[in-house]
Amino acid sequence: MAMETLVTQSPGDATERAAARARLDRLWAAGTAFLGSEVAIMAGAMSWVSERHLVSAISNAGGFGVLACGAMEPDRLAEEIAATQALTSRPFGVNLITMHPRLDDLVQVCLAAGVSHVVLAGGIPPGPAIRALKDGGAKVIAFTPALVLAKRLVRMGVDALVIEGAEAGGHVGPVSLTVLAQEVLPHIRSVPVFVAGGLGRGEAILSYLEQGAAGAQLGTRFAASAESIAHERFKAAFVRANARDAVTSVQLDERFPVIPVRGLSNEGGRAFLRHQAETIRRYLDGDLTKEAAQLDIEHFWAGSLRRAVIEGDVENGSVMAGQSVGMITAVQPVADIIAELVEQAVDALVRRDRVTGES
Repeated sequence: MAMETLVTQSPGDATERAAARARLDRLWAAGTAFLGSEVAIMAGAMSWVSERHLVSAISNAGGFGVLACGAMEPDRLAEEIAATQALTSRPFGVNLITMHPRLDDLVQVCLAAGVSHVVLAGGIPPGPAIRALKDGGAKVIAFTPALVLAKRLVRMGVDALVIEGAEAGGHVGPVSLTVLAQEVLPHIRSVPVFVAGGLGRGEAILSYLEQGAAGAQLGTRFAASAESIAHERFKAAFVRANARDAVTSVQLDERFPVIPVRGLSNEGGRAFLRHQAETIRRYLDGDLTKEAAQLDIEHFWAGSLRRAVIEGDVENGSVMAGQSVGMITAVQPVADIIAELVEQAVDALVRRDRVTGES
């Protein structure tokens, strides 16, 4: 029993921990200054999940919440922004999809509402949208999967970058965060760079801060939080899952591209494989044109994320989750998640000091 107590107690006395926390705050000072938050922990924008309640809870707890606009029309986005502002006086951002047909109108909605930060996702952000946001006083954040695009985005005027590894949930690229960090962080110093993908503990966040990151973006842990509106069966699936259960969608034929999406393995994923095979067979038999076959494959998942998140159909819906899902052992309040991440980073710093004898 004594050994168990020793293992679970946080190391260090109050003075040691205060010094370690001060070092952590210095490490992510560029991130907190940019976001206007107490800690440089951004929330990933997740469709059907990142709405007013979760976003405001994250900002109120000292992090930085981000609304997921997704396919919302301008009036609907304006309503959600206003509802979030009614729940928090702290900064939060809005994630806009660059392929949205009314992107320009959504930009104006954000500016009219006084949104401080806008994340442009889902492709290379158009120059006019970046200029409009910056001219309107908003800070622009964009995603980059490689150093060459990071440099291009900085030249285009974005104010911060997110590098997201393949370990993340939802739509992902092919490169791990471990590799992206080595490729990008040593070379991009003019704007804050936030890391994302597979992050579930404070020690990991600390390691990237020490490599030059300004902060971290997490999605999966917040999706299973108490304040998340996701169905209880959705959250329970996260608690049950192991890291290896979060897999990317499989493409059967290169002639029919499938955008890789990481989610929990279930009957829906297996049905998608069968659907691809049947659709390809129908194309080869001449029953479908190539265009019709591609649309048939793409439409398979229509509405499936909502079925999983809102309706709780975790067997047939799309249960998007990153590989950090294996670190979720319970549904926790957002404030506890953020406090735990901070304490884990502080613990790591205290332990290191005790080994090295540094002050």
